[in-house]
Amino acid sequence: MRAVPEARVFEVGGVAEVGAWERHNAEALIELACALPDGAFRAREVNLQLDRVHVALVSGTAHTVSRDAGLVAERPADAIAVYAALRGEALLESGGRRRVVRPGQLLVCDVDRPFLRGFGHGLEELAVKIPRPLFTEVTGLASLDAPLVIDAAGDGADPLARALVRLVGRSVAADVPVPADERAVLELVSVLATGSRGSLALAHRAAARAYIDDHLTDPALSAASVAAGAGISERQLSRVFADAGTSVPRQILARRLDLAHALLAAGAAGRTVDVATRCGFASASYFSQAFRRRYGVSAGEVRRSAAS
Repeated sequence: MRAVPEARVFEVGGVAEVGAWERHNAEALIELACALPDGAFRAREVNLQLDRVHVALVSGTAHTVSRDAGLVAERPADAIAVYAALRGEALLESGGRRRVVRPGQLLVCDVDRPFLRGFGHGLEELAVKIPRPLFTEVTGLASLDAPLVIDAAGDGADPLARALVRLVGRSVAADVPVPADERAVLELVSVLATGSRGSLALAHRAAARAYIDDHLTDPALSAASVAAGAGISERQLSRVFADAGTSVPRQILARRLDLAHALLAAGAAGRTVDVATRCGFASASYFSQAFRRRYGVSAGEVRRSAAS
């Protein structure tokens, strides 16, 4: 039976709870020192632990967070973080340089290099935490020499950065959250972090996984349409998925089942046949069999459990 990760929410509603906010972040995400301007403080965090990667949606009123040299030395996080700004500009100070990260941009950084981030008008952002050994495994890099700021929205946006925002957002910011495909997250971050130094095959596979996630409900989704979406031939597509020990049909099936489970568990689905159709399955019978194989329970059992 496949375990399904569940998001957890933590909120604070006053200046007196800043300590609780810091402790929560130290346990759930990354330990930070938090400084407040005069006035009230409110913050909320939706956390989702995948297999090895952690994703979150963070929102709050004006404040500043930092990891100075002392905190890094005392409490190393041994991780790389990706922050996707959704609302509110953020001042970034790192390595003697100051810059502003605006909504629609990604920040990729080594959190064991001292930094300060100031949210003068509050914030809403997505966060991804990748353990350093895992980051090294997928990128070949032990660290990042300096923070990377990448456009993920607007003219000239990096399409893979945009895909990463959509993928993570659907897992923690959607009305019916669907756990992110961890492998897709890692491949997208790897391509963004390595740029032209990275593997072209990895970039193609990351683009294909993102295309699949964007078109799960389309019953016509196929290897041909995925290849066209990724800009490669079907033969190349088959090869890059085989290199990862999987195939396009298996990827489509797994992600459609993830979507179906999310709908059922959220009580956002009707009959099994309706869920199957909504998730792009042509056969309700095939959907039911595949669902039970993956989760060890029937779709109806998940739906009834959500309703009880």
